[in-house]
Amino acid sequence: MIYSVKGTLIHIESGFAVVECGGIGYKVNTTLTTQRQLKLNSVVTLFTYMNVREDAVELFGFYSKGELSTFKMLISISGVGPKVALAILSELSSEQIALSVSAGDYKTLTRASGVGPKLAQRIVLELKDKIKGISTDGAEGIVTKGSVIADTGNIPKAVAALAVLGYSAADVTPVLSKLDPSLSVEQLISATLKQMG
Repeated sequence: MIYSVKGTLIHIESGFAVVECGGIGYKVNTTLTTQRQLKLNSVVTLFTYMNVREDAVELFGFYSKGELSTFKMLISISGVGPKVALAILSELSSEQIALSVSAGDYKTLTRASGVGPKLAQRIVLELKDKIKGISTDGAEGIVTKGSVIADTGNIPKAVAALAVLGYSAADVTPVLSKLDPSLSVEQLISATLKQMG
């Protein structure tokens, strides 16, 4: 399995980029979000997922580990292949997907090409199942270095949304405990992901 590729970005086209590593150009399927972060002829690192099928071996690359984690979670859902997952992540950020799932808002997911209402509902349902153990009051009583995250504000919702992205409550609560609970869920998620790198 190829974990990441690092090299010179020699070509960008709609839906993919070519990264030259050791004289070999790797075609890496990417999202529009990732492509916006890339500059031609600069050294880039993409976190990758290798998809092996009977007729093809494809590499999917992402600028951030969070986007890769969301991609893996999406393709684990029945009916969501790599191309559909790329379309979703090109239309929505990982944070927006997490918010949509935690709010049960499947209509936002239908903005992505190839995602109809039934598939969007399945995505929301299956991803909610993955975070079933963390409800909106799931952060109540979590102790982090002398402070307790209160069951107030949007912090519990942010913990639930970050769980969709694959982050455990234990990982995110130390960061969230330092943030203002009156911030919006999206602002809390964004600030947490920035601080976690």
